[in-house]
Amino acid sequence: MATLIARPADPSSSFALDAAADTFPKLLRRNAGMFGARIAFREKELGVWRPITWATYYRQAKAFGLGLRALGFQRQELLAIVGDNRPELFYAALGAQSVGGISYGMYQDSLAQQLTHLVDFSDAHYVFCEDQEQADKVLDMEARLPQVRRIIVEDWRGMWRYRHPNLTSFAEVLRLGRDLEASQPDLFDQLVNAGQPDDTAIFCQTSGTTALPKLAMLSHRHLLAQGLNFHSVEPHIGPKDEFVSYLPFAWIGEQMIAMTLHQLIGFVISFPEEPETAQRDFREISPHFTFAPARIYEALHTGVTVHMLDAGWLRQRVCAWALAVGGRVVDLRSHGAPVPYGVRLQHAVARHLVFRPVLDKIGFARMRVAWNGGSPLGPDYFTWFHSLGVNLKQIYGQTEIAGISCVHRDGRVHFWTMGFPIANTDLQITGEGEIISRSPSVFLGYYKNPEATSQALRGGWLYTGDYGTLDPTGDIIMFDRMSDVITLADGSKMSPWIIEAMLKFTPYIQEAMAVYAPDGGTLAAILNIDMRSVGKWAEDREIAYTSFADLSQKPEVLDLLHGIVRDVNRRLRPEWRVRRFVSLYKEFHPDDDELTRTRKLRRRFIAERYRSLIAAMCAGQTTFDAALLVHYEDGTTREVHTTLQIKDVETLER
Repeated sequence: MATLIARPADPSSSFALDAAADTFPKLLRRNAGMFGARIAFREKELGVWRPITWATYYRQAKAFGLGLRALGFQRQELLAIVGDNRPELFYAALGAQSVGGISYGMYQDSLAQQLTHLVDFSDAHYVFCEDQEQADKVLDMEARLPQVRRIIVEDWRGMWRYRHPNLTSFAEVLRLGRDLEASQPDLFDQLVNAGQPDDTAIFCQTSGTTALPKLAMLSHRHLLAQGLNFHSVEPHIGPKDEFVSYLPFAWIGEQMIAMTLHQLIGFVISFPEEPETAQRDFREISPHFTFAPARIYEALHTGVTVHMLDAGWLRQRVCAWALAVGGRVVDLRSHGAPVPYGVRLQHAVARHLVFRPVLDKIGFARMRVAWNGGSPLGPDYFTWFHSLGVNLKQIYGQTEIAGISCVHRDGRVHFWTMGFPIANTDLQITGEGEIISRSPSVFLGYYKNPEATSQALRGGWLYTGDYGTLDPTGDIIMFDRMSDVITLADGSKMSPWIIEAMLKFTPYIQEAMAVYAPDGGTLAAILNIDMRSVGKWAEDREIAYTSFADLSQKPEVLDLLHGIVRDVNRRLRPEWRVRRFVSLYKEFHPDDDELTRTRKLRRRFIAERYRSLIAAMCAGQTTFDAALLVHYEDGTTREVHTTLQIKDVETLER
C-alpha cells in the first residue's frame, strides 16, 4: 500500500511546451532574436571580465554545429564534452543539439581509464576537449577507442607539434561551419526545425553511489519541463540576475541551471578564470542565487569557522554571540513564534558587525536564494547558514527526473525535510518506504541498460531507491538510499547519513562513514580529518607531523576526534550512538573509487575495500595493520602500510 504525498493535475494534461521553443536550439534561436546584444555569458580572461552576448552565443553554436555537420556528424550521434566550465562547452553542446545530436558532459577530473570507459560505453564518435590535458587522456587510450572519429580541442596551446589525423581545433570546426553556412544558408534552420521535443538532448551520468555510473537519457521535453515547473514555484529569478558557473558540466545540477534555466529566463552566467580562482571570482561577481552540492556548503562552513577560531579572543566572543543571536531568531521563526523587539535589535547589530562582512567574504552579499542538491545537508548546517541570513533551501531529485522533484518553499524551510513537490509532480511512498515520483521530466531510460531501466521505470513511476516518509508539515523526508538504511538489533531502522552529517559539522572532520555490525550490534565510524583545519590546530599546539597519515594518528588528534564523537553521541538516541571510531590514514577520494565525482560516499565499495578494518572495529580490536593500494592521478599505484588506532568511545570516557 502506498502513501500519497502530492497529486497535482495529471502531468500529461497540465503541461505543454511552446512549439516555437520546444528544444534548446529553437529556444536559443529565439533568445538571440529577442535579447540580441544583451549579455548571456561573462568570462574572465587575464583578470578581465569579457562579456558575450546572446547573439554571439547563437552564432558560435551555429558555426560549431554546422562544422560538426561538415565533419560528418549525423542526427542522434553523440558529442562527448570534457573540460572546465567556459562558454565553449555550451557552444559545443548547443551546436551538437542544433544539428540533431546529443551532448554528453563528462567529469574533467576523471582519470584516463575512467574517461575511456565512459566514452567507449556511450559509443561517442566525437569528443570535445577543452585543452591538451583532456586531449592527452583520450589519445593515451586511443587503442581502446576505435569508434572515435574526431577529437576537437578548444585550447590548442602546447599542441602545435601534434599531428594526429583525428585531431581538429575548435577554430577549424568554426571555420568549416561558416563555410557550410555560406554555401547552404538555409541548412541550419532546417536542421533546427527538424528537432523534436522528445529527441534525446543529453546523456547524463548518474552519481554511481551504489554501482558504476549509468547514462540517463533525457530529452528536450524532460529538461525544459523541469525548468518551467521548478521556476513556477521559485519565481524570484529574473533576467537581470547573476549566476556563477563553476560546478562540473557533467552534473545534472549544472545542466538544469546553466543550461535549462539560463535558456528559459535569460540571466547572466559568469565563468571563473581557473578552477583555482573560482572562490575569488565568485566573490567578485557576488551572484544573486546559487546551486551547489552539500560539500560546497560544508567547505564554506569549515572555512568561516576556522577563520573565526583563528581570530583574537574579542572577535571570537563577538562571533559566538552573533551566531547565538542568529540561532535564536532562526529557532523562533521555525516554530512560528514572534521575535521579541530586543532580540530583533540584537540581530540587527549582529548582522552589521558579523553577518554582512562574513557574507561578503564568501560572495553571498547579494544572495537571495541558495539551493543545496545532490545529497542532503544536515540540519546543523541549515541552522548555521540561516543564522547568517542566507535563504538556504534543499532541493531533492535525481538525474533520472532531470534533477528536481521537490524544493523548500519560502516561509516553510523545514531543515530536516527535502521540501514539497514542484509543479506537475506526484510523489508517493511505497509500502516498503521507497520514494517514487512521476512528472513530465522522468527520463527515457538508461543507455544500453534495459534491466536497470525496467527496475527504475514501472507503471509510469520513477522508483528512486531512496527510503523516506512524509513529514507532518507536508514535506518529504528522505533518510537515505534503501540499500544504505541500517536495521538495528531491535528491528528499528536508522540512517547513517544522520550521524555522518552531525559528525561533519565541525572544521576538523572532512568526511565520515558510519558502519554497523548486526552480529555485535556495534555502530562505528570511519573518519577523515580535514588536513587544513587539523593541521592548523596541531601547529597552534606545536604538534609536529610529517604527512596526512602521520597527523591522523597523533594521540592529540585522536583525543580531539573523540571529543567530537562524544558530543555528537549526547545528541543521539542511545541505540544510534557511535561506540568505536578510527581516523583513516588517507582521505576518501574519487580516484580511488571511494567517492563519486560529486563527492558522495560509495558505501558498498568502501565497505568492501575496508572490510577487514570494519571487522576489526566491530570485533573490539584496538589496532589494525592496514595495507592498501593507492591510485595516483598520473596512473601510478603504491601500497601503503600503516597501523591504525581504533578507539572505543566508552573506554575513553572512563
